[in-house]
Amino acid sequence: MQPGVLRVLRATAASWWRHRELRRTGEKELARQLERTAVLRDLGYLKQAASLPYAHVICGEGGTFLHIGWTTVSTFAPIERFPLAALAVARGTPFIDIRPVTNVIAFANLPRVARDVSDDSEIWGLGRSVSLTNYIDTVEALAARIINDPRPRQSI
Repeated sequence: MQPGVLRVLRATAASWWRHRELRRTGEKELARQLERTAVLRDLGYLKQAASLPYAHVICGEGGTFLHIGWTTVSTFAPIERFPLAALAVARGTPFIDIRPVTNVIAFANLPRVARDVSDDSEIWGLGRSVSLTNYIDTVEALAARIINDPRPRQSI
């Protein structure tokens, strides 16, 4: 793991209000233990984001979400204030910025991204899921910005 990644994760864990309060009250060992647990958990999330083909980060007005299989890590903050998601994007995880999307109804009716490589795009209705690349095609048509696009590039 790159030292810069560990530095960011350690600083993030150390900045949590509970850990700061534990250090202030003299419980430094417990604070260190909790910070280490948080860093190891976040490293696991980063490894999953890098290895799962359907992992992605979405940022909208309601916050930022790191989707990694059956796990979603989220915050109400934009990606600029969510170091874990920013690190995942910096390491190549696809990023879908839906902040420019104005058609909220169309966005709300989108299917979810499949948690595996399957695609049941033939099925309509609630619970429908599509591949990440099909999802990106759809949200891009609604004006979303895509970074680290996993779709194969087509030459002109």
